[in-house]
Amino acid sequence: MSSAADRTTTTRLPAPERRRQLLDVALETFAANGFHGTSMNDVAEAAGVTKPVLYQHFASKDALYNELVDEMGARLEEAIVQAVAEADGPRQQVEAGFRAYFRWSIGQGAAFRVLFADRNRADPDLATAVARVEAMVADRVASLIEIEGLNDDARRVLALGVVGIAESTSRHWLRLGLGDGSDADAFAHQVARLAWTGLRGIHN
Repeated sequence: MSSAADRTTTTRLPAPERRRQLLDVALETFAANGFHGTSMNDVAEAAGVTKPVLYQHFASKDALYNELVDEMGARLEEAIVQAVAEADGPRQQVEAGFRAYFRWSIGQGAAFRVLFADRNRADPDLATAVARVEAMVADRVASLIEIEGLNDDARRVLALGVVGIAESTSRHWLRLGLGDGSDADAFAHQVARLAWTGLRGIHN
C-alpha cells in the first residue's frame, strides 16, 4: 500500500491546469467530508501535490472554498439564463428555470452539496458565501417577474422566494434520492406550477 508521499506527484502542470485540477479535487473532497471535515492537507493529498503547491494557488481553505462557490454559482446562473432565453413566454420561462435548476442539481451533485449542505448554514462565513450565489440567481429571476405596480425591492423579495423554493426542493430531492433527470423534469413542472400560481395570484 503506497504512502501519501508515494502518491504525491512531481508532474509539473501549467499554472491554469494545476489550478483547475486543485479546484476539481477540492470540490469532491468538500462534498465528501464537509468544509470543517476537510483540511488543506486532505486536498493536497487527494490532488497528489504538496501543501506548498496548494498554497501557491490558494492562500487559505476559506479562499479555496469561496472560489469554488463563486464558480459554481456562475455555472448555475448560466444554466438558468440559457434555459430561460429559449423559453417562449413567462409561464414557460418559470418552468424552464426550475428544470435547469433541478438538472444542474442532479448533474452537479457534488457541487450542489458543497453549496447547499445543511451543515454550512450554521457557519456565518459559509452562509455568506452561499448567500452570494442565491442573490446572483435571484437577480436573474427578478428580471423575469413582470407584475404591474411592483417596485424593484418587492420584485427581488419575490425572486428570493422563488430561488428558495428551487433550492429547498432540490436539496430534499437529492437527499431522498427520488429519481433521475427525467423524473426531475416532471417534478420541475409541478414546482413551476406552484410558483407560477403564486405569482399570478399577486398579479391578480
